[in-house]
Amino acid sequence: MIENTGTAGAGDTGRRIVVFAPGDGSDTYATTLRSVAGFSEVASTRDFAGQVLDVDQSRSAQATIFAELGVAIVDADADQLAALDAQCSPQGSIRFIELERVQRIRTASPDYLRGYRDGVSDLTDRLTGAGVAAATPTGPFADTDEFTWGLQATRVPASAATGAGIKVAVLDTGVDLTHPDLAGRAITAQSFVSGEPPQDGHGHGTHCVGTSCGPQRPTTGRRYGIAFEAEIFVGKVLSNDGGGPDAGILAGLNWALANGVHVVSMSLGADVDQVSQAYETVGRRALAAGTLIVAAAGNNANRPTDPGFVGVPANSPSIMAIAAIDTALAVAPFSARSSAVDGGGVDVAAPGVDVYSSWPVAVDPKRYNTISGTSMATPHVAGLAALWAQSTGRRGRDLWSTLTQQTLRLDAAASDVGAGMVLAP
Repeated sequence: MIENTGTAGAGDTGRRIVVFAPGDGSDTYATTLRSVAGFSEVASTRDFAGQVLDVDQSRSAQATIFAELGVAIVDADADQLAALDAQCSPQGSIRFIELERVQRIRTASPDYLRGYRDGVSDLTDRLTGAGVAAATPTGPFADTDEFTWGLQATRVPASAATGAGIKVAVLDTGVDLTHPDLAGRAITAQSFVSGEPPQDGHGHGTHCVGTSCGPQRPTTGRRYGIAFEAEIFVGKVLSNDGGGPDAGILAGLNWALANGVHVVSMSLGADVDQVSQAYETVGRRALAAGTLIVAAAGNNANRPTDPGFVGVPANSPSIMAIAAIDTALAVAPFSARSSAVDGGGVDVAAPGVDVYSSWPVAVDPKRYNTISGTSMATPHVAGLAALWAQSTGRRGRDLWSTLTQQTLRLDAAASDVGAGMVLAP
């Protein structure tokens, strides 16, 4: 089924994403755009060294092709759009056309969580004794001087895996390249945001990098990182205000695939209850290339009255949707439930409430922060995926299957937590 091109509105840029047939190359995509819609200025990621798209240099182009993904962003007038739409068919050179959206970080509001956190703290105190850190296999859990509660719950401290030899990409607001906990690490960082370097001026990206790939022994405080020997790729696809269009995200995904990244973590999304055929196509092609993409399910729930729904891009059948659970291993009140759309189900869950991790020094001199969201659950799964990729050699779909099998079953509906909480090898 071809998605209607629709009408631009709130959260849309007015540009379109064109999804091409599989198997064609970048030159064929460009020829199609020129011959069908008459575009004269067509850029491709292959025009740039390492397929690092320069968003400023490509801005004047009417179309930008993401060669590894088989998609393009086009700025088309009504006649050009009609011409492209007329070529859409299940067997044609163009398969889908859809609106380009703006995606945002998936962090829950601190104010929203305050009352909930107080309730959880009270429950923890009553079950474990005030001031005593819980470490039972089923929770409640609490941070200790040695480890965050999320690492304890997912059994990371007992794992021999380190993530060595595995490439993990975090597509977010960038990373604090000056953070002392990342000194000496193999980090490749690129920005796909106009006018902003990969240095994180927000905090969200640094927090996610810390959870997925932070150090075994931080300079201060407890251990919070999982795959401490993984090779880190950071794509700044969201600006310092926490948002960004699909073009930057697709540029980051294209770059990650061009670099043979094994796991991509995306703690971002849009509350749209409809599958994006562009992201589904990208997810499917990534899996075939041996790359697993994990994405935040979303924070649009307000439990118990409103369970919300999994949004774009996590609702794509070929992108793993990650729900958030709390220290008692219960569903977080903000964590989105599976939606009715095909592929809109939650796949697995991970710690996402009161998660301690790294933070940009320039944003907060304390260098660490504790925040919540499906954004925080997602890098847990990315780091755990790196451990499993190292220990089993599995990639793509096989790695996906491993993660869904190696879980702790939770006392919650599969529509809320999928197969359960992912555990370390």
